[in-house]
Amino acid sequence: MDHRVAYKVYYEDTDSLGVVYYANYLKYLERGRSEFVGAQGKPIEQWNREGFYFVVYALTMKFKKAATLGDMVEVVSAFRLTSAYRARFRQRIECRGDLLVEAEVDIVCVNSQQQLREFPAFGAG
Repeated sequence: MDHRVAYKVYYEDTDSLGVVYYANYLKYLERGRSEFVGAQGKPIEQWNREGFYFVVYALTMKFKKAATLGDMVEVVSAFRLTSAYRARFRQRIECRGDLLVEAEVDIVCVNSQQQLREFPAFGAG
């Protein structure tokens, strides 16, 4: 099931053309992933205290259309494990039904010593 979260575009998010600066879409995607993880039963900081850290391994993004000042953008995230240690988020950013950005983000789960560890059983806790 897709997880959705909305954010308003503020002046600080835009560039000299009045559109969202491309790097800021990464922040929206990160927030969407953090909210997804938190929706699995514990806030992300609790997962971290328990020794589960979720680190970006690789990502691809395609920019389709720009958001502008005052827009409400919606980050839509879908998650699947690709191994015991790696997962993929398929994410998109939408505004008023228009697709703005598509992204695939591969993440790994590590412990506090940055060693790979198995993903927790999301939804179990």
